[in-house]
Amino acid sequence: MKIILLGYMGSGKTTLGEAIAHLKNIPFIDLDSYIAEGENLSVQEIFSSKGEIYFRKKETLYLKELLQKEEDFILSLGGGTPCFGNNMALIKEATSLSIYLKYQPKTLARRLIKEKPHRPLLSEINDADLEDFIRKHLFERNPFYMQANYIISMDNLTEEESINEIVKIL
Repeated sequence: MKIILLGYMGSGKTTLGEAIAHLKNIPFIDLDSYIAEGENLSVQEIFSSKGEIYFRKKETLYLKELLQKEEDFILSLGGGTPCFGNNMALIKEATSLSIYLKYQPKTLARRLIKEKPHRPLLSEINDADLEDFIRKHLFERNPFYMQANYIISMDNLTEEESINEIVKIL
């Protein structure tokens, strides 16, 4: 059982993935952390020193590596992972348990505003422009996100309710 959590940055993929992995007693993997470990650099350092194109190529390479493993796990993707290369096709081929954690732009902006310094794609965005930036990004990414096997509208759910919704799918 490979469970893939996808969605925009700040949608809780890592937090929920860790909680569900603990409940189901299976390993949890955060793709960004896996890449950082493999490259010996943080994602932010990779973006700033080698650029986004380099990062996206490595992201696909590490995603393939993980999806080819035999063991069960929960994998939290980076927000852009499904949108580059043939990543969504690789995910769909490897599992029928891809779950899109869907939020409205206003909610994401509220969740992300404090995290901007740690988010390479957001660090230079003015606070007043954040929601519009997210809205544009979601417009571009939604065709990929919507290919997930399951979509959960997250805006009005507590963390516990979110976990329960995901567990129902499994």
